[in-house]
Amino acid sequence: MTVSHDNTKVSNRRNVGVAAACVVFVGSMVGMAYAAVPLYQLFCQVTGFGGTTQRVDQMSDVVLDRTINVTFDANSAPGLNWDFKSVDKKVTPKIGETVQVTYTATNNSPHPVTGEAIFNVTPLEAGAYFNKVQCFCFTETTLQPGETLEMPVVFFVDPSIVDSEETKGIGTITLSYTFYPRNDQKPVAALAVEEGKEQPKL
Repeated sequence: MTVSHDNTKVSNRRNVGVAAACVVFVGSMVGMAYAAVPLYQLFCQVTGFGGTTQRVDQMSDVVLDRTINVTFDANSAPGLNWDFKSVDKKVTPKIGETVQVTYTATNNSPHPVTGEAIFNVTPLEAGAYFNKVQCFCFTETTLQPGETLEMPVVFFVDPSIVDSEETKGIGTITLSYTFYPRNDQKPVAALAVEEGKEQPKL
């Protein structure tokens, strides 16, 4: 009987250990799920994965005697009634030279709207070498009805782009932005109701 009782105690301890391990495992999985998005964003920023550009605080102190073409693209997502465009269509700076270009956005809707810009560069391999010193994409942008805003972008192409076999032959980089309405933005229909406007009949 004593042996049986001891076996039961050992079995219970094992069950408690297994249960504790399961709780730790599940907790770890939940924590990793919450961390997945910021970790992925950090990975993209560090590596340039998917054409993600780099954010830097200082300008390059090395300028090569070689130029590179940089073209610009601007888009507004469905649901954002903005006229968004690049004033500068193309620049040809020296690699390492700091350049400023301008985008503009006009809010064509009758109410204030907040948008957020998503961006990347192509070819994707160039993302790790495209450094932004200043950009409207770092923060959200709110425009009043009919307001037009000029938005500068200050950047340089890292001189080390010429050292990599994958990127040393790149002659043109395209910087592309798409403005989206902020996720917590009220839909246009709700704003119309608040303003006492009659909804269109379908």
